Amino acid sequence: MPVRGGRWGSFWELRARQLQRQLQAKEERIVELETENALLHLKLAESREVTGRGCREEMPRRGHSSSALTRLCRAAQKLKREMEVLRSSSRGLLQSYREEHRDCLSEIVRAVQTAQLHHEALLAAWPAEAGRLERSLRDVTECWRQEQRERRRLQEALAELKGDIRVLCRIRPLLPFDDKAQELVSRNSSVSGGVVHAVDDETVLVECTRPGHPLINKTYTFERVYGPAASQRVVFEDVCPLLTSFLDGYNVCIMAYGQTGSGKSFTMLGPHCQEEPAPPSEPRGDAGIIPRAAGELFRLISEDASRSPEVDISIVEVYNNDIFDLLANDSCRVASGMKRQVLTTQQGKKAVCGLTYQSVRSAAEFLTLVGRGLQLRAKQPTAVHAESSRSHLVITVTLATATSPPPQSDQSASTEPCRPGPRSPATGKRQSPPVPPRTRGHGLGQVAPDPLGQVHATLQLVDLAGSECAGVSGVTGPALRETSCINRSLAALSDVLGALAEGRSHIPYRNSRLTHLLQDVLGGDAKLQVIVCVSPGQRHVAETLQSLRFGARARQVERGRPAPRKLR
Repeated sequence: MPVRGGRWGSFWELRARQLQRQLQAKEERIVELETENALLHLKLAESREVTGRGCREEMPRRGHSSSALTRLCRAAQKLKREMEVLRSSSRGLLQSYREEHRDCLSEIVRAVQTAQLHHEALLAAWPAEAGRLERSLRDVTECWRQEQRERRRLQEALAELKGDIRVLCRIRPLLPFDDKAQELVSRNSSVSGGVVHAVDDETVLVECTRPGHPLINKTYTFERVYGPAASQRVVFEDVCPLLTSFLDGYNVCIMAYGQTGSGKSFTMLGPHCQEEPAPPSEPRGDAGIIPRAAGELFRLISEDASRSPEVDISIVEVYNNDIFDLLANDSCRVASGMKRQVLTTQQGKKAVCGLTYQSVRSAAEFLTLVGRGLQLRAKQPTAVHAESSRSHLVITVTLATATSPPPQSDQSASTEPCRPGPRSPATGKRQSPPVPPRTRGHGLGQVAPDPLGQVHATLQLVDLAGSECAGVSGVTGPALRETSCINRSLAALSDVLGALAEGRSHIPYRNSRLTHLLQDVLGGDAKLQVIVCVSPGQRHVAETLQSLRFGARARQVERGRPAPRKLR
């Protein structure tokens, strides 16, 4: 039985090749000796013939020929003896090779039989071992689920202590254009350098000075204050727990607020968001909250195979108090059909009807769509910022799970807000279904249930346009109207937070499209985190104080504790 592989098989194959080479050498030697023997016989015959003739012709030479013949005979006899010895040695060598080959085959057969016995024993023991491993896996899974439940409990307890509205403050470092502006300010002021400082992790101090007046320091307290040296990674560490809450079923909103040039877009997007997205496992060091959140979100989803929700995103901008869908058209922001309206469902939720949703399966796809939307966002250079954003950017991430169609009823009504409808086979995009008229209320509309999926939670990432003073930014013409719309919408946002903080019966959400769009976030059950970005320079101290007052007002808002939407 030829068997290959293993230590014995390799040894005996090597030994067999050695014996074959020795046998071949001996056979070649036999052939050589037989050739020499034939030549000697031929010479002997020739010598006898020559001797016969010599005996007849030259009798005096008979004695010499006789001695030569005797020598030839002795040589032939010696050759015959050597041939016999060679044949005997060859037969012994062949017999030895056969015996060793037989022993090698016996060893191989025994090794194969032993391996077969071990294999049969392993097959007999495998079911028991597999059962043990399955029981161990179930135990580990149950422990993991208990740890997950405990983590959620602790995280919700921590969130309850922190409040469902958290306000953070980030002070950007002084930049070269701040130095140029500071030269103009310092001519009429004794203050030089930055006037906004992080006293500790929760307190920010502003040095307020006017010519001829004493220095006045104003302090504000927030949940966290980041100094100019704080990295993007440090800021994201305070945002990361909200992603876990998002996957647990809580609606979440992360919003950046501040004056133009204070670092809002840098905090939310980073400087390279419109470029080719980096691998999620290797984010750039200066990547903003949105790229890092995309990578962390899909990492958390991949860790739990039991829940694999479908992730859809939409991107809109509020420009000049109008809402534009940045995923509806790839070529032009003002193309026909891109303007959207905020409608109210029968349950009082706000929904943008006709909004385009794009399904994504990885952080790279997520960031590719964000980069495409940013290319369509309205921007305008001003005296304060070379690429000043002229619109409010709202990126909405929706988690949905597949469900069976709900039973039809004459009195049934949708309990979900406007959500992605069926995906178009041509473009791969989803659009919100049309809104049928309400049977009660003021005629805005109610959304029919989506038969394809059940909304689990939404995450809104908001990069607000910066407030600015027209005299400082130097804008004119259409840019001046943009500034007016930005300031009015931010003022409306501040008014809404003020009304919520004071507990008024009427909240002016409809004073602006921005507050109308964010009504469910501001006054609903979402976890809201506001990052107030401020500039450190003396030139912008008025806008800095206004931003800090906005953050302080947001901290005063008290709402009911948010409740999660569980997967069904």
